[in-house]
Amino acid sequence: MSIRKLELLSPAKNSEFGIAAVNHGADAVYIGAAGFSARAAAGNGINEIEKLTAYAHFYNAKVYIALNIILFDHELEEVQKLIRQLWNAGADALIIQDLGVLELDLPPIPLFASTQLDNQTVSRVRFLESAGFERVILARELSLKAIEDIRQNTAVDLEAFVHGALCVCYSGRCYLSAAIGKRSANRGQCGQPCRLSWTLVNGAGQVLAKDRYLLSLKDMNRSDYLHDLVSAGVTSFKIEGRLKDISYVKNITAHYRKRLDDVITGSSEYQAASSGKTGLFFVPDPKKTFNRGETDYLLFGRKEDIQSLNTPKSVGEKIGIVDHMDLKYFTLKKAHDLHNGDGLCFINQSGKLEGFQVNRADLEKIYPAGFPDLKKSGLFPGAVMYRNHDHFFQKKLDGPSSERKIALDLAFFETGQGFALQGTDEDGNMAEVVLGVEKIEAKDETAALTTLKKQLGRLGDSQFYLKSLSVLSKPYFMVTKELNRIRRELLEALTQKRQENYCREPAKPRLSITPFPEKHLDFTANVSNQKAVEFYQKRGVETIDSAFELGQPGSGTVVMMLRHCILKALGQCRREVTRHPEIWKGPFFIENKAGRFLLEFDCINCEMRIKMM
Repeated sequence: MSIRKLELLSPAKNSEFGIAAVNHGADAVYIGAAGFSARAAAGNGINEIEKLTAYAHFYNAKVYIALNIILFDHELEEVQKLIRQLWNAGADALIIQDLGVLELDLPPIPLFASTQLDNQTVSRVRFLESAGFERVILARELSLKAIEDIRQNTAVDLEAFVHGALCVCYSGRCYLSAAIGKRSANRGQCGQPCRLSWTLVNGAGQVLAKDRYLLSLKDMNRSDYLHDLVSAGVTSFKIEGRLKDISYVKNITAHYRKRLDDVITGSSEYQAASSGKTGLFFVPDPKKTFNRGETDYLLFGRKEDIQSLNTPKSVGEKIGIVDHMDLKYFTLKKAHDLHNGDGLCFINQSGKLEGFQVNRADLEKIYPAGFPDLKKSGLFPGAVMYRNHDHFFQKKLDGPSSERKIALDLAFFETGQGFALQGTDEDGNMAEVVLGVEKIEAKDETAALTTLKKQLGRLGDSQFYLKSLSVLSKPYFMVTKELNRIRRELLEALTQKRQENYCREPAKPRLSITPFPEKHLDFTANVSNQKAVEFYQKRGVETIDSAFELGQPGSGTVVMMLRHCILKALGQCRREVTRHPEIWKGPFFIENKAGRFLLEFDCINCEMRIKMM
């Protein structure tokens, strides 16, 4: 039985964030390339990529480049040049959305199919596998059963999101931002209209929900279901968040490292995809860094309460319920661990998020900053209080919060000309340093042996930890300075050996051309350049519409297709409620300052569409 390597994949805004992710247990990181990433604000130059790959590869951790936007014809030459530079900089794979990239003259870099390609079905994943992709990043909306079906009918490596912000729309098929403000999500410029407040009205103009965050979802948290995902066939577990702060990257990576290790420990079937042991100086808790609330998001079928109707902001961890209010302080119904400087928030009686900083926590009494009279604030007895900034926890993450080290076995022995120190790391890399000195009998062999072991075993701040030390000669008198020197030279030699021995796996040959299952492609195929046209034409597609960004279709165009249903979120699901008041019989529209859009419901497939007016 072959061993499956399980990969924890973390986001990197830049090399600093990527190094932090590796130090907190990531087996791989993904980072954006300047100008061509689905997070335009998180692009990086070649020097940043080189710095990150050099560090990550020491631990056999990989670096994937997110180049996951659609491309225009005038950009293709620059992109082709960039991909070769990224390969030369040490990148391990390229995450792409635009299939025109496969028609370029590429270095042997493996290609991963971005979730922006809307990878929902067996036929879709099978086609991408035949096109030469070595990994497919699955659509977030897939259930566990759907993932199992894909695994049973394909052989390509499968990656799944397990944590972070959720796009309410099927990835790659969201055009609302482009329709509203010419900021295309498929070009890395999403204006996040799903995080805006919207008003729901019916055809008669009656307001059904006013200024609510009707398209804003809670954040994904699947840390309790990693074993289920492994059993379903997923081998890479992805954390969203290339625009999040470094505390989030540290905390969430560390949390999932512990959870994934729980799956691996005691099993002969699995192992971590990289090397080293991660030591943490804090207890990770996903509620203590950015989160809008938690949902497993359709993993086991549709559930209630996947949306965050009151706010798109981080609410943090639930602390308790307000019990008593006085002029300057309030109390909670249960004990708490609040401290001065903590940030708290609550939903007021108008359904809006309010927040404040704790000025002083005096036993059960909590004194907010900036409120001379609490009874004139939005706070009320019965309000649910959340902590969205834990001052003590943040201080731990601001300092050194982890270390990652490689296991090392040392052997010290005599040679004809002196002594030698040999080291073998956990991956089998070996180095040896010879010490040519006179052999001087020790007056106290016990003390000499103690000194020998103490000095050779002092690995200190290096990237190694001592697993074993064998002294294979009788103890001699040794000068401490010489012992320190050979230990230092050995660590340097092993570090260099690890870098030299890191082996990137080149892409497999992309030779076969499998017919595409459709003859016509509409604008949702996101074809924005001639190379993408050629890709599809070679596979039998006869007519190809231009991408939304090139033509921007007019009235009636679907700008969002989603599994989230506003009616269900408001308790008016057509499949569950058989009788509705007259005002809930539709048609339905959402509107705000950005525009007005028609809602369309496909209750058989449990989908909602948003159309341009």
